[in-house]
Amino acid sequence: MKRLLLLCAIIIGSVLTLPAQIIGGEAPEELTDSLKKSYNGPFFGLYKDNYFTVGTAIGEKPTKLNSDVKFQISLAIRLTNSSLPWGTYLYLFYTQKTFWNVFQNSMPMRDMNFNPGIGLTKPFFSKGRYVGKMSLIVEHESNGRDGDASRSWNRIALSGSAIVSDWLMVHAKYWIPIVDGMNNKDLLYYNGLFQWGFELTSRNKRWQGGFTFVKRKGNFFNWNTIIEASWLVAPKSNVNLFAQYYNGYGENLLDYNQFHSRLRVGLVFKPRLFSDF
Repeated sequence: MKRLLLLCAIIIGSVLTLPAQIIGGEAPEELTDSLKKSYNGPFFGLYKDNYFTVGTAIGEKPTKLNSDVKFQISLAIRLTNSSLPWGTYLYLFYTQKTFWNVFQNSMPMRDMNFNPGIGLTKPFFSKGRYVGKMSLIVEHESNGRDGDASRSWNRIALSGSAIVSDWLMVHAKYWIPIVDGMNNKDLLYYNGLFQWGFELTSRNKRWQGGFTFVKRKGNFFNWNTIIEASWLVAPKSNVNLFAQYYNGYGENLLDYNQFHSRLRVGLVFKPRLFSDF
């Protein structure tokens, strides 16, 4: 718990005190104007990364049983026309992650995870430039099934991100879980208690690399690891070639207690400003 509080304090301190730096293809002043406009009126757009990928297990011979398609759709909409007290804003979000066994007969959808929620966010600006944000989030996640295949849980989360430099952004998220699914009472041993990570961006803003580490319940070495890389096809487009490596448990809710080590490649469409995690 002390480490979690220290990590949150570092992020908050970074947001409030670090020099203003911006990640993105626009000039800092233009990006700041875009951000402020988005915080001054209703908007509807991408929330997390939206991607479509195909891949297989690492360390095994690829087969139709260990290869699949994974895609994610994630959207958010702001609920208020003006900022709330302390410059915050309220928004709804919805993320759907799907695992599709396209190489098997009849191409079944193996699992779909539904993640709706509501958040209250405070963006931070320093010297007229965006430097990060903090969010209080209430969210639900389930796979929409019944019987023995049913999985669900809820969480109240505190998340934050900070722009450390024009090539580095750090983020963290800590949650209070409410596990209500009858068939996944041990979910925290696999899906974790908190996460942290960072993103690297090239000087020309066309390459991005991301690392996310999710701490599972148990000893210090229990972590899920997500490594991602993307390349912007054209400077004025939002089409990125994408690679994602997942190593650990909890990649989907149906098989949350099974270990996966999978590499997938495809396309990703990123939010115009900054992704959420």
